[in-house]
Amino acid sequence: MKASVPIYILLILFIIGCAPKNEEVISYPTPLPDSVVLKFLPGVVSSDSLDFNSAFSPDGKTYYFCRAKKGKWDIYQVTLNPEAKYTVTIAPFSEAEYSQADPFILPDGAIYYISNRPKNKNDTISDYDIWKVYPNVDGTWSAPENIENVNSDSTEYYVSIAANGNLYFASTRKGGYGGLDLYRSKLVNGKYTSPENLGAAINTATDEHDPLITPDEQSIIFTSYNRPGGYGEADLYYSQKKHHEWLPAANMGKRFNTPTYEYCPNFSPDGKYFFYSSEYDVKWIDSDYLPFASPK
Repeated sequence: MKASVPIYILLILFIIGCAPKNEEVISYPTPLPDSVVLKFLPGVVSSDSLDFNSAFSPDGKTYYFCRAKKGKWDIYQVTLNPEAKYTVTIAPFSEAEYSQADPFILPDGAIYYISNRPKNKNDTISDYDIWKVYPNVDGTWSAPENIENVNSDSTEYYVSIAANGNLYFASTRKGGYGGLDLYRSKLVNGKYTSPENLGAAINTATDEHDPLITPDEQSIIFTSYNRPGGYGEADLYYSQKKHHEWLPAANMGKRFNTPTYEYCPNFSPDGKYFFYSSEYDVKWIDSDYLPFASPK
């Protein structure tokens, strides 16, 4: 009978296997933020236009964001290579004839986003739907796929997906608490279920949008517009689950919020940094300063 592997060897192997794979490959631009919010790549991403959103490719080497020009939204990308000049280009799946924004990227490289492109040639409703593209092996991108079970005849905004595939988003559909409400659609046997409203602990008679769900679905960050007790036009709020129910949402505080509009929250792939949009720019901060434990 062979001797068993010592328990400390198994522990070391477990720790190595669970270590974040992105930690060694993400070339974050300097200076790195600590307790104070900084603009992300000023002059490149945060420029003299309206710049918003944050998403990283699975390998951490490509950064995606959005830019508004002449009433149109486009998704842009930047290669994170500090040894070379940062070059901003329009993402290859961003369509010139439509507006698109709010990219969310899965570990397999699939990108969910919103677009006002019609569902089909008979679609005459001018609204935003959630779409999906995925990378092909030859480096091209698939044709956009409409997430039919989630979308409605009203507007759907912003996508965030938990580790189990459950999809969170905002919508103006009927039956909510106000204008834009937050919803969840579960992924069951590879298909999305009918969306369910997140309830009164999250949603109000005003607008809630831009949800960021943590991978374990235990915490959520989102934007709430003109909520009583806020710091400005729209603030970032958060909630956590207790006994499978969302606790009443709390303001993220003045470290994050300003008298203007805060929106588009997201994490870096390794969970080290928290990104959001404010004052026409993309901003970031060390996620240790969030009011709850970040998914590092």
